[in-house]
Amino acid sequence: MALRDDFERPSAIQQRGIVPFCKGLDVIQQAQSGTGKTTTFCYGILQLLDYGLVQCQALVLAPTRELAQQIDKVMRALGNFFGVKVHACVGGTSVHEDQHIIPVACLLWSLMIFSLASASSFVASFFVGSSL
Repeated sequence: MALRDDFERPSAIQQRGIVPFCKGLDVIQQAQSGTGKTTTFCYGILQLLDYGLVQCQALVLAPTRELAQQIDKVMRALGNFFGVKVHACVGGTSVHEDQHIIPVACLLWSLMIFSLASASSFVASFFVGSSL
C-alpha cells in the first residue's frame, strides 16, 4: 500500500489525535470510515518508537483479522520511511510459521500486530506442553 498522493495535510481526526497520542495520553476516537483513524493510531506509535533500539517495542492487538491486516498495511506504508519492520499474526496463516518468526521478530522487528484470535491461538499453542 503506497501512501496517497494527497497525504500532505492531516485530516480533522488526525489533527485532534496525533499530538495527544505522542504525549502518551489515552486517545479515544470515533469517526466515519475513511477519515484517518488508523493512520492516526499508526503514526502515534511510530512517533513513540526509539529507532536506535533493534527490538520489538510495540504490540498491537486488533479485534478482527481485517483490522489487523489494515493496521499492518498502514504501518508498513508509514514505517517504510522510518525503516520499521512489522509482522502481523492473523487468522488464516500458519501458527507454526509465526512461532518460528516471533522469537526473531522480537529481536529484530519494531512492531508486532495480532488479531485477538491469533494472539490467543498463538499463546495456547506456544504454551501447550510447557512446564508453566
